[in-house]
Amino acid sequence: PGMGSDFQRRRERGERAFSAKTSENFLAHNRKASAMGTSAADAEKKLDVIRVQPGMGSNMPQSCIVHPLVLLSATDHYMRVAKDTNKRVIGVLLGAKEIAGERDTWKTTTSAGEGSYSTAGVVNITNSFAVPFEEDEKDPKIWFVDHNYLETMFGMFKKVNARERIVGWYSTGPKIRSSDLEINEVFKKFCKNPVLVIIDVQPKDELIIPTDAYISMEEVKDDGTPTRRSFQHLPSEIGAEEAEEIGVEHLLRDIKDTTVSTLAERVNAKLASLKGLKARLEDIQTYLKGVVDGKLPVNHEITFLTQEIFNLLPNLNVEELVRSFSVKTNDMMLVIYISSLIRSVIALHNLINNKLALKDAENDSSPKDKKDEKKDEKSDDKKDDKKDAKVEKKEEKK
Repeated sequence: PGMGSDFQRRRERGERAFSAKTSENFLAHNRKASAMGTSAADAEKKLDVIRVQPGMGSNMPQSCIVHPLVLLSATDHYMRVAKDTNKRVIGVLLGAKEIAGERDTWKTTTSAGEGSYSTAGVVNITNSFAVPFEEDEKDPKIWFVDHNYLETMFGMFKKVNARERIVGWYSTGPKIRSSDLEINEVFKKFCKNPVLVIIDVQPKDELIIPTDAYISMEEVKDDGTPTRRSFQHLPSEIGAEEAEEIGVEHLLRDIKDTTVSTLAERVNAKLASLKGLKARLEDIQTYLKGVVDGKLPVNHEITFLTQEIFNLLPNLNVEELVRSFSVKTNDMMLVIYISSLIRSVIALHNLINNKLALKDAENDSSPKDKKDEKKDEKSDDKKDDKKDAKVEKKEEKK
């Protein structure tokens, strides 16, 4: 009985300490929320949301960012292995690895701040490498992935950058195939929730992002049938750091089509930019129309950004601005007019010079031609005299 009462006292003391610690943490959270302009009630609601939010403990990503190096590597892999064929290629996607406490997490950019770490966030796909892969075109269930090559390559990449780890795999698709779920199970040995990114290496529309991301999820049915896994779409975007942007710009400058002039390239670039602007404006119009009709919820962040766009538009009804545009246009047209006159004068000047040069060349060549004709006449006369002399000698002999 003495031991039982002692145990009971210790238990009550531990419960009180735990309750005090929990209250202290909650009060600290309330003070922090109040400093940020949030009420305690709102903070408690947010805590409840965090507690019941699904997928928080399963490292389930919400979106992914594909860097330019991954697109270049996948395109090069396809061009070397499966160009002008119906085959596809696959490879491994690498991303940043950080340790928060005792759990592996992705480096994310969330509302908590740049470079924060969360169990559910944005997957930064920074690098990739190709993997030998073969599949039967007739039977998609027959396929082969070289595991030894994958492990060896990942080991070498880990020596170069220890922060990178396997976050998924890519395929040149161009669509999801029936064997992708089985291949995804293979990559689960290296990553809990691998992300599948389908990269379109031959995009038909330049305005559409050439990547589609998916993640494998379990579908739970209400009728009690066994669950099965399927791919769910994951939002993806193309992102790059400052150094990567500079490298891509230099690469695009070096890629030039010699059959197309610089002016044509600039016109095509302007046209593509205008098409992209038109597509974005149509997206804004569709969203705003859906909000007005009640089909979509109001997002204050999107509304704020839209208002900022309209605020940045210039007011073209100001007389000074209209006059400035007119003066600028007239100045540019004057330069174009003077340039056209100069080109015409230079063309006429070159034409006259060519005529004079041709005439001089004809005059220089005429005396030589006369001398050559005289020489030919003299040689012909000598030949005729010799023939006549031979004929006369024969007649005298007869």
